[in-house]
Amino acid sequence: MSDPRPVLVVTSLHDPTADVVIRELHDRGIPVVRLDSGDFPQSLSVEAEITSQGVRGRVTTPSRTADLANIRALYYRRPTGFAFPHLSEQDARFAITQARYGLGGVLASLPGCLYVNHPHRIGDAEFKPSGLAAAVEAGFLVPPTLITSSPDAARAFVKGHDSVIYKPLHNPVYRIDGVSSVVKIAEVTAEDIDESVSGTAHLFQKRVFKAADVRVTVIDSQVFCVRIDSDVLDWRTDYNRLTYTPVEPPPWIEQALHRYLDHFGLVFGAFDFCVGEDGQWWFLECNPSGQWYWLESETGLPMCAALADLLERTS
Repeated sequence: MSDPRPVLVVTSLHDPTADVVIRELHDRGIPVVRLDSGDFPQSLSVEAEITSQGVRGRVTTPSRTADLANIRALYYRRPTGFAFPHLSEQDARFAITQARYGLGGVLASLPGCLYVNHPHRIGDAEFKPSGLAAAVEAGFLVPPTLITSSPDAARAFVKGHDSVIYKPLHNPVYRIDGVSSVVKIAEVTAEDIDESVSGTAHLFQKRVFKAADVRVTVIDSQVFCVRIDSDVLDWRTDYNRLTYTPVEPPPWIEQALHRYLDHFGLVFGAFDFCVGEDGQWWFLECNPSGQWYWLESETGLPMCAALADLLERTS
């Protein structure tokens, strides 16, 4: 007898990666309830009781109702933020906080649910200093890195290395002339450092002169590894200049991948490495909600099936 419990997919309305996973689950006869937590409370409602058996209740969308006690798995992607534009700034701030800790807390507490990934663990892993420290602990090579608000410390770090790049610690979207933009990775010199560095935290990292980049997508026990060749500092700035080749990771890399994910309690991770001119693999970051489907389209690697296998799993 098939398992009637649904998979809950929490993401925005426009998420092509979630679309293909949902389609795969539908083809397998797995029920799916999709919601965007940012729709709360306008078109999404929640009723949840904390009982001696755990959380009981339901979430209701315009087209589906999900029993909170019978969710087999939750695929947490990229939901939009809560918004209360009809309220004053102060009241909206209060309402957003209540929604986050109310609905968010309920969705993070589903009994017997497999999380891919748990939203709290995603939050932990998104702190770049924590990720770099965990990478060192897991056994990866990590380029020398400085996080600072001190212009003097930044200048000294830049002068102490042949080449240094600046990376944002997190990348919020800016709107410039109506176009979504982000702060780009860029090479910096000591002369670029001025007193504005003291205004917030910054990340500086020794540049590894690379032969290629590698994106490694880990889905539970399966590892999908793609070499990305380009002539740009950050391959994400120009996808038209990329070529893709499936490769096998060195054995020590594969072991370290699982140590890293175990550290944060994750079952999915999109890892970025650069391969130095000497062939060494250097850890750059791991995105616990990273994109992956475009690589399946480019290489044929069966990542969607692997993710559906994980979400379908009942034991």
